[in-house]
Amino acid sequence: MTTPDLRLWQRELNQELKDILAYWQRYAPDPVNGGFYGIVGYDNQPRPNAEKGVVLNSRILWTFSAAARHTQHDEYLPTAERAFEYLNAHFRDREHGGVYWMLDANGRPTDASKQLYGQAFALYGLSEYYHATRHKPALEFAQEVYRAMIEHAYDRDPARKGGFTEAFARDWTEAKSYVIARKDNGESKTMNTHLHILEAFVSLLRVWPSAELKTQVRGLIRNFLDQIIDPKTHRLILFQGANWEPRRTGISYGHDIEASWLLLEAAEVLGDKDLLARVRKESVLMARAALSGVDPDGGMNYEYEGSDEAKPQQSRTTGHWNNERSWWVMAEAMVGFLNAYQLTKEPRFLEQSARSWEFTKRHLLDTKNGEWFSGVDATGKVLGNTKISPWKCPYHNGRACLETMERIGKLLDR
Repeated sequence: MTTPDLRLWQRELNQELKDILAYWQRYAPDPVNGGFYGIVGYDNQPRPNAEKGVVLNSRILWTFSAAARHTQHDEYLPTAERAFEYLNAHFRDREHGGVYWMLDANGRPTDASKQLYGQAFALYGLSEYYHATRHKPALEFAQEVYRAMIEHAYDRDPARKGGFTEAFARDWTEAKSYVIARKDNGESKTMNTHLHILEAFVSLLRVWPSAELKTQVRGLIRNFLDQIIDPKTHRLILFQGANWEPRRTGISYGHDIEASWLLLEAAEVLGDKDLLARVRKESVLMARAALSGVDPDGGMNYEYEGSDEAKPQQSRTTGHWNNERSWWVMAEAMVGFLNAYQLTKEPRFLEQSARSWEFTKRHLLDTKNGEWFSGVDATGKVLGNTKISPWKCPYHNGRACLETMERIGKLLDR
């Protein structure tokens, strides 16, 4: 392999982070209705009547708070403040606790359900905003969301070993449907939601080191090690029932590589040496398994569904392949494989992290209109049509720039 030029890579990511943040500062704010547009197209034109989701607002809050804290550039704080104020004024449910899932363009709830995925991202953004600003109302809001999640969604049945129920109605009674999972299939616990609850709890733990919160983080890490990660394949089981029984699965390569580094981050913040040793080992095994989703061009496939889930690299003719190279998958691949290299010093991990960035530069960066395309197919054809949406945000690619720059800095220091 050709060893990447770490200093050049770091400079490129530093510039890319600036470009991403500048794009969102320019095109995301809604000057008429407040907050941020719910949808902006590839042509950078907003859809003023589009709904506004709590995930998008919270991810903007996290990204600009983290950028301000890591870069020490106060120019990013006004956008973070705008996100906090809108979350507090419009998404916060002051009667029942937690946050709404979706609002109309004017800030009125259109879906007031309590999806745990949305609660997690609100908590993630609020805790990072407090970390960056020490704005006490943000911590109080974060603690309120956390306590609502524990009171209403945490599975206290000791026989079921913890975890969180996927969603609830506005008043925390039984939900009619789930956004992330299929309620009618009994998918009451999901890998995806638990992964983001874990990262949110870890973010809160950094600024509020309560004993109860540490217990929750420890329990979530163990849920991944003992219930969510398949011990044979070292891949995530995607959808499970109340007793963690698999309901529907496949391979989500982006989530596998993302979880490999987020689990390690959680264990490091928690500081449990025995648990950290287990996570270090599993993190590497997960990264090795995720390599099977990478094609020769350096792009990582989105997912695989089929009967031969354990060995898809040996049987690409059975089952269903989603060959999209998504913006968020490529961002997480860059961080996750670099994390694996830091743990093992195996050159293939450093190579794949660098190749993920090279693929991104070639295919996903929109050099004309800014930001990243949502994805490309296996031939490099651009997919999607939105730069900003309830799911397309600055969190994955912004965080990847921050994380990778920091990790490269540690390699250079050595």
